Amino acid sequence: MQSSGSSWFEYILIHYRWVLVIFFLLPASLIYDIYYYTRSWIIFKLSSAPHHHGRRVQEVQRQVCEWNKSSQDVPMCTARPGWQTISFREGAYKKTFFKVAINMVDILEIDTIKKTVRCEPLVTMGQLTHTLIELGWTIPVVPEMDDLTVGGLVMGTGIETTSHKVGLFQHICVAYELVVADGSVVTCSQTENSELFYSVPWSYGTLGFLTAVEIKIIPAERFVRVEYQPCHSLDTLVKTFTEETKKTEGNQFVEGLMYTLQSGVVMTGTMCTSAEPGKVNEIGRWFKPWFFKHVETYLTGDVRGVEYIPLRDYYHRHTRSIFWEIQDIIPFGNNMVFRYLLGWLVPPKVSLLKLTQGQVVKELYEKNHFIQDMLVPLSDMKKSLNVFEKEVKIYPVWLCPFRLPANPGMLHPLNEKEALFVDIGTYGVPKVDNFEPVETTRRIEEYVRKVKGEQ
Repeated sequence: MQSSGSSWFEYILIHYRWVLVIFFLLPASLIYDIYYYTRSWIIFKLSSAPHHHGRRVQEVQRQVCEWNKSSQDVPMCTARPGWQTISFREGAYKKTFFKVAINMVDILEIDTIKKTVRCEPLVTMGQLTHTLIELGWTIPVVPEMDDLTVGGLVMGTGIETTSHKVGLFQHICVAYELVVADGSVVTCSQTENSELFYSVPWSYGTLGFLTAVEIKIIPAERFVRVEYQPCHSLDTLVKTFTEETKKTEGNQFVEGLMYTLQSGVVMTGTMCTSAEPGKVNEIGRWFKPWFFKHVETYLTGDVRGVEYIPLRDYYHRHTRSIFWEIQDIIPFGNNMVFRYLLGWLVPPKVSLLKLTQGQVVKELYEKNHFIQDMLVPLSDMKKSLNVFEKEVKIYPVWLCPFRLPANPGMLHPLNEKEALFVDIGTYGVPKVDNFEPVETTRRIEEYVRKVKGEQ
């Protein structure tokens, strides 16, 4: 039986964590960002990254060869601590594996003739968009969170509201460079070592250590013209979302946010060079409402709307609120006073949140939190949303469509024909009485397998 003192301690850690976040983690996150972006800017301007890259690759090779000379009784993994990843969870395997340090954080080359950017695996989306957009370029798929890394998006998966047109993050990559288990360096593409090229995505580092990625780039425009369509029934939302996703013209971006099972907003967008007077919304400014709260106003007001969001603000629209997770960390964070006074410090680094959470908070978080992205066929969207309502009842729900081409590799349509899927993202505290983290997750996974989806 838990002691009263222990219960009170846990209560304070959970309900007053915002004190630690505001007075310690937010300033620490700001200092880190200033250092990181200044360093990246200087190195890029001096063009020194390509000269250092070869030496860094050799250092990875040296460590792999050292493992080969050992007993090889444990597998290898990157030495990057679990708390530094963007995921809210930490893997225990790194405590026992042979760790290989991979300190590769730079953009190596932007080739406007080939229309590609070559970068190291720890380059973040925030770093990449900041550099490219200044030069008039962007990548076709930009997952929302600033701290998501190229390597994580390749080895795992990356999706964005353009994915219904161009596919997942892996589908905009044209070449990978890896150090494999024998210590050699291998480059792969559609035409060179193609079997390895198609096997790398979703492999989670099991085939080699990623050391560089070459990614497609496209011209960037100044704004995204966003149209908001409120929906007041599940049928209407599914119909609207499906129709907008399947349009062949326009709609470079399609996204949905559901606030209940019967209400949500479907958003469509297209890049453009100019905006209508009075309709520009710089949603990335520190004093602006969190994006998901802003979207909800179109639902409560029951009005369609159009506005123009600066491109980089649109790409990272969910960063400041970590989608909507930050409302559980700083409950008053969207208050106007807080936004104006301290909004420029938000968000705290997820890595620092993990580093300082402590064992009690970690255990309570794992027992009472649910973060899952389930990829299901678009045709099963309505049925899937009903399953999530029954099992977890977490809102908002993020909806993002994507095209899955019939390419070789870990993830491909079962009938070998291109298909449309939807990512149903649920992040937060379940509102059902019978939530059990393991059992609930297993039931949802079983359903996703049944409809030939992926997790």
